[in-house]
Amino acid sequence: MSAGGSVDQLLHQVAPGRYDTYEALLHALAEGRVWMLLWHGQAGSPDAQYGNMEVAGHGYAPCVTSARELAASGWTRAHEVVGGREIAAALFPDRWGLWLNPHAPGGGVGIPWLDLRRIAGGLDRLPAGPLRIGEPTVDVPHFYAQLVQNAHHTPVVRTLRRAWVQPALGAPYLVIGLDLYDHGPQAVESVRAMMERSVASVPDGLAVSTVAMSDEYDPVAMWLRANSRPFFDRDAHQGAAPTAAPGHGYGYPRPY
Repeated sequence: MSAGGSVDQLLHQVAPGRYDTYEALLHALAEGRVWMLLWHGQAGSPDAQYGNMEVAGHGYAPCVTSARELAASGWTRAHEVVGGREIAAALFPDRWGLWLNPHAPGGGVGIPWLDLRRIAGGLDRLPAGPLRIGEPTVDVPHFYAQLVQNAHHTPVVRTLRRAWVQPALGAPYLVIGLDLYDHGPQAVESVRAMMERSVASVPDGLAVSTVAMSDEYDPVAMWLRANSRPFFDRDAHQGAAPTAAPGHGYGYPRPY
């Protein structure tokens, strides 16, 4: 079966609450390709422009999932065949999603930009949404105390925040939000070592992960910025240190 055929087959099985089927669709899309509908220009030309549509206030680029679906759509303008990971990486930074087969009965299926980010960054590396995010209720005071103590001795750490995340598929886990003064390799390595020392005090069975507060695309980082207060804040105890350019997320869940 071709990658496009597998996408077509899974599209007919996707339904509300069927997160396992939707996840399988994302995997098939990552390995397959789509036929992007061009509103202007020709494939590969500098003036080529994808079509666009708005659903519930969110922007999507429409596409079809096979040559057969292209013929069924009745599209008369140009199109461009693009790999799933390639189009995901192109669309998500501008917060555009991908809409599969909008001509189909029922209107097709939309892939939000957060899931395109997962396709581009690695479906096995980033957790399956929608995520339920809230304040942690697990009682691990020794871990927090150890983490704060280690953060005091890791000068690159500005603040630490925390959240409890339940992905659509998989076990829930504790996330530590890391706000750093510097995002260079040595700084990131010092933070990795800090987390490795700290998680030694985590009870068995509790998964702990990290997220960079500077990652403007990460849903957990977005939630932390909007809803949480730091439980460690270096600047609150001393004069503010110089800031550095934002870095990128570290990915999660991640073993230490």
